[in-house]
Amino acid sequence: MGVVTMLITLGRTQSLNSSWREGQWRRLVSAALLFGLVVTPATVMGDESGAQAAGQARLANLVVQDCGSCHGLTLRGGLGPPLRPEDLGDLSVEAIAAIIREGVPDTAMPPWKPLLSPKEIHWISQQLKSGALVSP
Repeated sequence: MGVVTMLITLGRTQSLNSSWREGQWRRLVSAALLFGLVVTPATVMGDESGAQAAGQARLANLVVQDCGSCHGLTLRGGLGPPLRPEDLGDLSVEAIAAIIREGVPDTAMPPWKPLLSPKEIHWISQQLKSGALVSP
């Protein structure tokens, strides 16, 4: 009788241990998923923001180096016309973007659409119009 009681008790103990471990496992998985839901968006947003800043720095450098080779490093003009806000006059951001995208026929101004995305062209246009890329 003692052996039978011991086996029944042992069986219950193993069953309880198994249930306890399963419960702990579920809590651990739930905690990991919750952590992922909370931390991942912040990480992705941080990476996106960092990538966006790096992309904007690259575009600003492109304006100074590539555009500046014709329009002057301070964008006051050279082979091409000046690109300072006061010189862009009544041109809208969209009109500036169209010039960058399509170029100007029969001039040295090439179309940039093969090299820049529409979003990048729009960003450059906004920066030129606002004067954000102009050095003093």
